[in-house]
Amino acid sequence: MKKVKIIRIPILPMHMVNAHLLLGPDGCVLVDAGIPGSERKIGRALAKEKLTFKDIKLIIITHAHVDHAGSAARLRELTGAPILAHEGDAKHYSREEEMTFCPTGRFARLFFKTGFILQPYEGFTPDLLVSGKQAIDLRSFGVPGTATHTPGHTSGSISVELESKDAMVGDLLASGILLGGIMRKNHAIRPPFEDDPHQVAEELLRLISSGHRTFYLGHGGPLGVNEVRRHAEYLKGLPAV
Repeated sequence: MKKVKIIRIPILPMHMVNAHLLLGPDGCVLVDAGIPGSERKIGRALAKEKLTFKDIKLIIITHAHVDHAGSAARLRELTGAPILAHEGDAKHYSREEEMTFCPTGRFARLFFKTGFILQPYEGFTPDLLVSGKQAIDLRSFGVPGTATHTPGHTSGSISVELESKDAMVGDLLASGILLGGIMRKNHAIRPPFEDDPHQVAEELLRLISSGHRTFYLGHGGPLGVNEVRRHAEYLKGLPAV
């Protein structure tokens, strides 16, 4: 099996917000674009690998929150690479519809009041739109794996499932105290906002049953399979939305 090198890019300190660069045997794929202005940090991460923006063959956005999609339009200009996303969040990417936010606790309600999650970003139309439960093969972009629909955090959330059994799951879960890796970095938590915890649990357990063992997150992480399973079982026990 050809190994993919996974480079975690800290968009904010202490891995409070992450993007991920996947260096495959035949190409380079960026997973998530960070907040507006993140292209500088992503460019520096590429330079460390002796790469440029033009080496990126595909930009995958896991969902439409500003800390994942904020620099997508600018990065498409810089790289010339298409953007892949799911149809469930399409009207949010284009800024046609405002997102709704379901807070997961007291911290989330306070975080929402800061306005960070509501900051605007340049709207865009994805070049490749995943429909329903369709899985997109990433080998044509140089990375052995698939992009699949994993709803629950938002209706259009997607994950990247690598043949190495590593998974980039966006905000299906997070880790650490508050947001990211301040403390208890190996402890899974719910992200500040989550549409349907039971659906998230179903997707996480599906990924585990498919053999995935390491989970890379938008906030904190990575986490091992046992901690992800513990968290999924916890979500299953929560009251229905």
